[in-house]
Order: sequence, then structure tokens, then C-alpha cells
Amino acid sequence: MAKPTPPIIAIMYDFDKTLSTKDMQEYGFIPNLGITPEDFWSEAKKLRESENMDPILAYMYQMLKKASEKQVPVTRDAFVSFGKDIEYYPGVEDWFERINAYGEQNGVVIEHYVISSGIKEIIEGSSINKYFKKVYACEFLYNENNVAVWPKLAVNYTNKTQFLFRINKGVLDVWDDKALNDYVPEEERRIPFRNMIYIGDGLTDVPCMKLVKLNKGQSIAVFNKRKKDVAAQLMSENRVDFITEANYCKDGELDKIVKTVIEKMAVVENLVRLHDKHKKSISK
Repeated sequence: MAKPTPPIIAIMYDFDKTLSTKDMQEYGFIPNLGITPEDFWSEAKKLRESENMDPILAYMYQMLKKASEKQVPVTRDAFVSFGKDIEYYPGVEDWFERINAYGEQNGVVIEHYVISSGIKEIIEGSSINKYFKKVYACEFLYNENNVAVWPKLAVNYTNKTQFLFRINKGVLDVWDDKALNDYVPEEERRIPFRNMIYIGDGLTDVPCMKLVKLNKGQSIAVFNKRKKDVAAQLMSENRVDFITEANYCKDGELDKIVKTVIEKMAVVENLVRLHDKHKKSISK
């Protein structure tokens, strides 16, 4: 008899201010423009308000416009190179292998995903990109000279939720809408929502946090130790299950929460499988 495949638990992360200490554009891209992050984001905000424009498309347009004005390269390689300068919260860089090992100890496979409104190419240049099964983030389309010319994918705050369903069903390619929308019984989906953990930092993550929480997964809001207000608000409004400082170090509070959730999910999954086995046995 074939050995049953181990259950999969998906941990999904926002990126900016969840894993990294600030918006990823602020580490290399914006400084190369010779302007402050405050000025860049202020101009992007004015653009979206004056043009009634999607906030994500507004900032992507602003990136190309400002880079052109300042003669800063906007090639794919240039964006990827900015990823090496990203700074992370404590413990992030050894978090993934540690959590993977803990999952294995509990008889489950851990998969890590990013669902971010940041730039995918910058994430690809980061030291932690290798740990993600899939990165869903904003992307540019490049011409024959490898120069960014158009937004290829814009991940805004509400359409983030589609990627939860892609992970749930195992339909990971963004072009494949048919398979995403095809009916699949809950018990046949690759990763049930009950086996999902979403980690984010703020109001832009609320749709994903709430969706995961309502479907019996676990949502966690992390915060900079000097800025707890937003996470506290999310907890008081019952939008998340836990709030904790963005510290990913071994034996820290976040580490303990996630490991406990993994233990719980492993037990629940074993019970579900045992139930299904007994149900099948009486139907024969």
C-alpha cells in the first residue's frame, strides 16, 4: 500500500513591514532617484487622487516616470539588484528552514508564499526569495532591451484574496482563470483553508486575514514594537487571531504561536483523515 502523502500547511506573508522593516522601494530604488520616500509616496498619492486611479498602478507609474526623469535604469536586472539591500526584522533569514524542520517533526510539509503589493523583481533579488514556493506581487512587462514599459501584474489590497484561492486549489499560474473558477469539492483541494496561516502587518491585509480566519485558518498581525495601534485595532475588531511583535527569532512569541498552530493543524488533519478512513470503511 502506498504511503499517504503528508498534509501541506501554507504560510502566506505580506512582505513590506511584515518581513522587511519598510517598503522595499525605499532600500535602493527611491534613494537612487535622489528624492525622499516621503516625497515619492506623496506624489503617488496625489496622482491616484487626481486621476481617480488604483493606488498600486499609481505608484508603479510613478516609479517609471521618476526613473525616466532621473535617468535611473528601469531594467529587470536593476530591480532585482535592489533586493540585496532589503533589511529584515530579527530572525527572518533563518525562520524558513526552522519552521520547515518543525513541520517535518509534526508530519506536515510547510510551504511559504508571498502575497504583496510590492515589486516581485525586487523580492527575487532578496536573500529569502529561495524559500518561497510562489511569489505573488506587482510585476513589470519588459521590452526587447529588458526595460520596464508597462505593469504586467498589479496586486492591490482586495485582489490579494484571489491568490488565497489559487493556493487553496493548487492553481498557481495567474493566467489560468478557468481552472481557478472551476468547481472543486473542498475535500479535493490541495491546501484546505484550515491549513493556512496568513501573516501581515496592517489594514491592507484585512481581506486576506479575514478570509483565512473565517475559513478556520489562522491570521496573525505583526507590528513594529513602536507601532502597535493598527494590530491592536485588528484584534479588537476580531479580524485576526493573534497580534505580536515582528520578531521571527527562535523561541520568540511569533515563533511559539506559529509552531503551536502547526501542531494544531497537524492534529486536526490527522483526525480528518481518520474520519474519512472510517467513513469509507462503512460504505464498502
